[in-house]
Amino acid sequence: MSQTPTPRQAAPELAVETLDNGSWNLTEQNPENFTLVIFYRGLHCPVCKDYLQTLTELESKFGERGVKVMAVSMDSEDRAREAQEEWGFEGFPLGYGLSKEAAADWGLYLSAGISDAEPELFSEPGLFLVRPDGELFYGAINSMPFGRPHLPTMLKSLDFVLENDYPARGEVIDANNQSPIC
Repeated sequence: MSQTPTPRQAAPELAVETLDNGSWNLTEQNPENFTLVIFYRGLHCPVCKDYLQTLTELESKFGERGVKVMAVSMDSEDRAREAQEEWGFEGFPLGYGLSKEAAADWGLYLSAGISDAEPELFSEPGLFLVRPDGELFYGAINSMPFGRPHLPTMLKSLDFVLENDYPARGEVIDANNQSPIC
């Protein structure tokens, strides 16, 4: 696994194909405040289904806060389309075909499939907020399908961040309390 992305530094590159919106590249996004990137496990994950259905319900509220939303997995196009159709989510780009190298660049955990329903390899969940200039603001990485940031709470937190111009935190990069040059 690569080093975990660090707040106040450039977010890793992310370019994927989407089901309904063609190619998507993080560097080409122009949100008012943030791009919310959600990495999900894939079609086999019922927790992902619930999470993305909640995201569908709240996507417009993120938009009201100047946040563009993207969800992506290592699933193939066929598996991503099946998830979209069976789970009924919409309103945001759904990316597929995330490479294991890109997953590692984002610090995501990788898991090997343990049943016929799971792909051979998939990433575990992650959620990131990226500023319009490409700087990482927030990151949460999980090694299991549970324990993800609660999306309604994220909205309240975004209100606080935006109202108070709250800075990114977690930028100290080593045990000697040395910060990167910001």
